[in-house]
Amino acid sequence: MLFRKGGPDRELGCGRGTEIRGGLAFGNREHGAMIRFGTSTLPPEGDDAAFLDRIVERGDGAVELPFVKGFPWKERRCEQFGELAYERGIAVSIHAPYFAILTSDDPEKSKQTLAALEHTMKLGRALRSRVIVAHAGYVKGRSPEELHERVIASLGIIEPKVRHLGVALGLEVGGSDRAFGTLGDIALIAEQFSFVHPVVDWAHLHAVSKGALTTKEAFTEVISFLREHFSGWTLDPLHAQFTDNEFGAAGEIRHVPYGEGTLRVGPLIEAVIDAGLRMTLISEAHEHSSHDAIRAEMEAVLVGAQSDPATEGRSAASGSIDFPATIRVEAEGDSFSLVGGDRPLRLSNLDRPFFRGGHTKGDLITYYGTIAPLLLPHLRDRAIVLARFPDGADGDWFYEKQAPAHTPEWLPTFPLHSEHRGEAIDFVTAPDAESLMWIANLGAIEIHPWLSRVMAPDRPDFAVFDLDPADGADWGQVVAVANLVNVALERLGLAGYPKTSGATGLHIYVPIEPEYEYRRVRRFVEAIGRLIVGADPELATMEWDIPERSGRVFIDHNQNVGGKTIASVYSVRPRPGAPVSTPLLWSEVETVDPAAFTIATVWDRLARHGDLFAPVLWGGQRLERAEEALGLS
Repeated sequence: MLFRKGGPDRELGCGRGTEIRGGLAFGNREHGAMIRFGTSTLPPEGDDAAFLDRIVERGDGAVELPFVKGFPWKERRCEQFGELAYERGIAVSIHAPYFAILTSDDPEKSKQTLAALEHTMKLGRALRSRVIVAHAGYVKGRSPEELHERVIASLGIIEPKVRHLGVALGLEVGGSDRAFGTLGDIALIAEQFSFVHPVVDWAHLHAVSKGALTTKEAFTEVISFLREHFSGWTLDPLHAQFTDNEFGAAGEIRHVPYGEGTLRVGPLIEAVIDAGLRMTLISEAHEHSSHDAIRAEMEAVLVGAQSDPATEGRSAASGSIDFPATIRVEAEGDSFSLVGGDRPLRLSNLDRPFFRGGHTKGDLITYYGTIAPLLLPHLRDRAIVLARFPDGADGDWFYEKQAPAHTPEWLPTFPLHSEHRGEAIDFVTAPDAESLMWIANLGAIEIHPWLSRVMAPDRPDFAVFDLDPADGADWGQVVAVANLVNVALERLGLAGYPKTSGATGLHIYVPIEPEYEYRRVRRFVEAIGRLIVGADPELATMEWDIPERSGRVFIDHNQNVGGKTIASVYSVRPRPGAPVSTPLLWSEVETVDPAAFTIATVWDRLARHGDLFAPVLWGGQRLERAEEALGLS
């Protein structure tokens, strides 16, 4: 087995057991956009622009700055270099100093190493980097459990200082018995810290597997493990390093010129293409000739793949958006069938314009198919109300609660009693990517789930503050009200999580135990809203008469009612540009442009921040103390 290394608990890919993780879906894509190649090098003192121009001339799309011995650059130069690289479309990363590790037991040394990691990540932000690369640390006679606890404790110290930076901490897989960090180890760490991504040093994996990475199938096995155990945003793109190497019984000994060892880039590129994976590949070779040889072999495989006619069907999307996945379809009469899905799915009118700005129905379907693994946990076991726009965002629309008669047999529905109808309504649910794409194919631009799950439909598992600016109110006023809500929640010992509505407002979710009836949750939200209105009646209102709200922000506590729904996190909204309801950090609420997040632009944010709404899924908060403080019996 490729992953086996010296016993059941010491494996190349698996390490110790990890639970399966969801992530963004991937499919086949145009091969030229899949891989960025670059080298690990520092520019000579002088003209950074000329250095970057030479990178572009070579056809490279990335560069990694090896700050492995210290910090040769100040933040100002990083900002200037990052701006120049951004203008040229070059991805920049940093390799942190070798001493910046997470496993030090000495308190004073640990303080210094963590400060170095924090500083590297801040320089990465100045450079507009998605990821900085670091070694996890060294074994030094300690057990995997001891090392894991040490790393978790270290990350817990720096998390409050770095999680808002939008820069991932890329932990590099170890290359010898002395180094801590199998892919399994890193997967366990990434489960607890969403800013941790895997960095695959293919030479290290080749060494610890005693030379097993010689075929496309071997590389495919590693990619499959990554897909199974890491959230998708950590793999889009996968940050990886490559060079030929010499190894022995304990692992890697040294890098060698490309061709002198047994590691080849061709089978890797073939596996990446077959998997539809995006990858940034950094050559760490010491010789320019090795960089050139790796690049040439990689390009030869890419050229051959582009001329391969075996790719089935066409893309469902219009091609105007660089999605992290390609949803492929085949024409069948006047409609299309999904290629490679787990469920049979027919799609229609893919090229119909659906949003002002040019995005099509096929773009909407591709968005939901691609975002599915990130969105599905937020929809699990929830009834969904369909907001259908058959002719696009500017056309007529309607709500539909009852599952349509043509709902496929494989899509689960759930009956919930309707007081209005006096009988049960069969609501659709969304357990998988195909169900989301089927919903989008109906023209359901928005996803409107219940606040409670079908097992306990009268017990929501979060409270919602819906902040809606009335005519004459602006985003600054929405931010002011949101901050007041946040202060109130903090003083009551509760955490709230903001997201853009996808339109002009803001939603704040307060995850709670699903033990409280809707009326009790609604009363709690109303009580806080009344306090804010009382404190500044010119800023906020809870008036039901719409004309009376003018110039203020409406706090709608009546969203917390059984059967009422609100646009889900990551839901598209029927507005020009196809905006997306996107989670925010509290630190950025004042400066963010809510219109900036669309089906075309949200992907970079997800790669940098992961799912900022994941804590909403954890629940765990109780209302009793807050109710007592608010004077609610």
